[in-house]
Amino acid sequence: MIVAVTGASGYLGRAVARDLVAAGHEVRTLQRRASGVMGATDVLGSITDRDALSRTLEGVEGVIHLAAKVSLAGDPAEFRSVNVEGTRLLLDEAEHRGVSRFVNVSSPSVAHSGSALEGVGAEPASPAHARGEYARTKAEAELLALDRDSHAMRVVVIRPHLVWGPGDPQLVGRILDRARRGRLPLLDGGRALIDSTYIDNAASGLVAALHRAEHAHGRAYVLTNGEPRPVGELLISMCRASNVRPPQWSLPAGIARAAGSLIERAWALRPGTDEPPMTRFLAEQLSTAHWFDQRETRRALDWAPTVSIDEGLRRLAAHAAR
Repeated sequence: MIVAVTGASGYLGRAVARDLVAAGHEVRTLQRRASGVMGATDVLGSITDRDALSRTLEGVEGVIHLAAKVSLAGDPAEFRSVNVEGTRLLLDEAEHRGVSRFVNVSSPSVAHSGSALEGVGAEPASPAHARGEYARTKAEAELLALDRDSHAMRVVVIRPHLVWGPGDPQLVGRILDRARRGRLPLLDGGRALIDSTYIDNAASGLVAALHRAEHAHGRAYVLTNGEPRPVGELLISMCRASNVRPPQWSLPAGIARAAGSLIERAWALRPGTDEPPMTRFLAEQLSTAHWFDQRETRRALDWAPTVSIDEGLRRLAAHAAR
């Protein structure tokens, strides 16, 4: 089929577009800069530009929507413009153009209110309770997308959790940068159990959602490797695989959350040139369990991960050794 991918210059979006090309689909991408995906046709533009959306979706049968503003801090209006209004415009144009399959890429943070998520599925998205502008606006976007589900346009929401792998500028890049600068504490000793998703598995899961939209539509699914590990173990393993000194100190979670709240307020008044060293959301993510029951996801998508956490760490080390 002809498939449009938004945000294909990003780490996960690029992997999804490559998988689609490899599967024989005609792929059209929309993002601000070239995707770098061989075999795909790039449309350069913004998710908030109706003309760019129109050019992208002409003749398209399926959409995988990844474009988003992703950050721990920033202008609330920018989060809303991209994550909410951009998604609304894309849904409008997709309906107008007769798109039959729409995969909206969301985040488990849309249902995270600060307490542990242990062995649950995709809990309802809650803009009122989600922490931070990113999570709140992604929760709104998810609800918008599910509200458009119909027999004419089947909408599936996928929430990949903590996607990582070689060359990852988001999760791995941030972890390594904070570790190098001594800004990566283990909260409460790093004991909280968390899920994560290796890049190949995240990409193949999104492609599976597109293929299975007829059976899986109208619902949200959390997608992970299904191998929960203590957050400290995962952080240390990523640092060692990348030849970066792992975190050497621990901090009580309560102190980190309080500090994160204060730093967020200060950043709102006088934003720094980079992301804040700590936020309440980040402290909660590093100190509370968040792992998910994957049985429904795998049944609905007829999918299973192919790269284990240990194999992913070996690939991360091989990449660092180049």
